[in-house]
Formats: sequence, structure tokens, C-alpha cells
Amino acid sequence: MPPFRVTDHCDGTRFYNPPAILPQGWTPRRLRALAIWKWQRNRPPSDWPAWIDNPAPTGDPYQPPAPGAVQVTFIGHSTFLLRIARADGSVVTVLTDPIFSQRCSPVQWAGPKRVRAPGRALADLPPIDVILVSHCHYDHMDLPSLRALARRGDDPVVVVPLGNARHLRGTGMRRVVELDWWEGVETAGVRITATPARHATARTPFDRNRSLWAGFMMQVPGAEGRMQRVFFAGDTAHGRHWGMIRERLGAPDVALLPIGAYNPRDLMAGVHVTPEEACAGFVELGARRGIGMHFGTFRLTDEPMDEPAQRLARAVAVAGLPADRFTTLEHGACCDIVCGETAQE
Repeated sequence: MPPFRVTDHCDGTRFYNPPAILPQGWTPRRLRALAIWKWQRNRPPSDWPAWIDNPAPTGDPYQPPAPGAVQVTFIGHSTFLLRIARADGSVVTVLTDPIFSQRCSPVQWAGPKRVRAPGRALADLPPIDVILVSHCHYDHMDLPSLRALARRGDDPVVVVPLGNARHLRGTGMRRVVELDWWEGVETAGVRITATPARHATARTPFDRNRSLWAGFMMQVPGAEGRMQRVFFAGDTAHGRHWGMIRERLGAPDVALLPIGAYNPRDLMAGVHVTPEEACAGFVELGARRGIGMHFGTFRLTDEPMDEPAQRLARAVAVAGLPADRFTTLEHGACCDIVCGETAQE
């Protein structure tokens, strides 16, 4: 693998979270493998059910979004189908962190297993123009799902952070674009900018932080000069990057933010937000609407399955926001969210 450009978040070989995005007063500490092993050996019994049947999905992802709206379909975990109308009335279709496999693991006979099916089957999705993959962890970069998408023949552009294209070799994806933080690409009528996130990466014991992690801001000019902005945060801990993203790219109309996988806190605070931190990030972004993700599909950490959504609802109330400003969707639900900002000069 060739060396990377040295930046405030890369030493040329490995990536790291720069001090500029860390919360005030945060003391950096390395997540030790021994601590993780001890946690795994002593985890509390799971209160998650073995299986949950999803409700009948609502909405139709084949219908174009209403004028001036973004259509959001929650498939599960961090997988969303997004359909955004361009100024000429055509629609760009984006799929985020697609995982349709039974397990998020290097193998399909061990590792975290689904407790519910994807809210929409891959075969039931309309053609995909763009796929966003936020980083290389197995619950976000699922190679079997990417191979299945390649076999469909949609030929999407796959946008990934630096160092991740190598993982996609052999998937059949022909058009892969790597981006550093704040770099962008325009494809299928959407401007996609990779944004900072506070996280880490590895797919083996030997490649820690050898590829970058990121969120993505999507900007699509819509009707009547409105700039539609959709932000997909990927996987992240809390930090000052929320305000940086708003300052550089504008407040999103829709923000898709993680709310789960946060306990035990001493191990997860540097990589995953709590629902309360997600709500604070939502406010700092200045987003019009927020949708929670990264919960209720795979048991990755120790919090009860229903706790993230419940804590999010309380955090939104404490913040004095209307209940529907930042909420969650049922698995499989498809809805239109109206955008409202006028494009800035």
C-alpha cells in the first residue's frame, strides 16, 4: 500500500483523530486489546431477543420523492436508501453502508448476528447510482453485500475514505473513488464531500488505522434554487467536528446520525456517541431533521436493544426540540422529508 500524504490526521502510514476534533478536555488514550478481551469474556447476559419480525414496511421506495423532499428508507443498522430529486426532476439514488448479510463478521458462522431481517430486501431496491461506505469495519463494509450489488448490474459509483479501495478489489465494483476529509467528488448530479469523524479502523489484527473513516455530506441542487443537503455521519464519537462540518458545508436538511453501541462507556467513548451526544451533535450541525441509526440490528455492545431510541427521545425533549425533529424510523419505513434551505451564493 503506497504511503499517504501527511496531514493533521495522518502520519503517512496510519490515520488518527486530530486534537482539533476532540472534545474540550479530552485526554487521548489507546483502546487496549487486553481491555477489549476482558470485556468480551465478562459481558453481561444479553436481553436482546433471538429474532424480531419487522412490521410491514410503509411507503414505496420506487416512487420519486415529492418536490423539494428527500426520500429516506431505513433498511437497518447504518443502511439507508436515499432518493433525492435533482433540479430537472430526475432522481439520484444513494445507498449507505450496505449490509444485508446475516452476520457482520469476517465469517458467516461466527460473530454478531442479526436479530431482524433488513427492512427491505436488496432485490426489492430500485437501481443504485451511488454507494457510500464510511469505513472498513464489518458492520459497515460488508463485502458479500457489495458483491451482490455488483451482480445486479447497476454499476454504481462507490465512494470511500482513503485506503479503503483495496478492500473492495474482487467485489466487482468497477468505479471506486477514495476521498480524504474535506475532499469531494461530483457524480450522478450529487456533490459528495467526505467529512471528519472520530473513530478508528481495522479488518484484521494487523491493519489498525491503515485506512481512514469519514462521514459524507451530499449536496444536490433542487428546484427553485434550493440546495438540498443530506449528511450521513457514518460511525463516530462526539467531538468538535460537528461544528466544523456546518461551518464549511452548511447545515443539513437531513442528518443521519448514530445513536447506539455506546456501552461499556470506558471502551466506547472514543468511537461511538451516546444518544445524548448524538442530540448535541444534531444541534451543532443545525440540521432541520435527524434520523437515528446504528442500533437495534446487531448486538455489538452491552446496552439494552430498545434503550438508544428511548434515550434519544428523552434527550430531544430535554433539548426543547419537537419530538419529530430527531427521531428513528421503523425498519423498512420509507418517508419523504421536506428540504427548506435556499442555495447560498
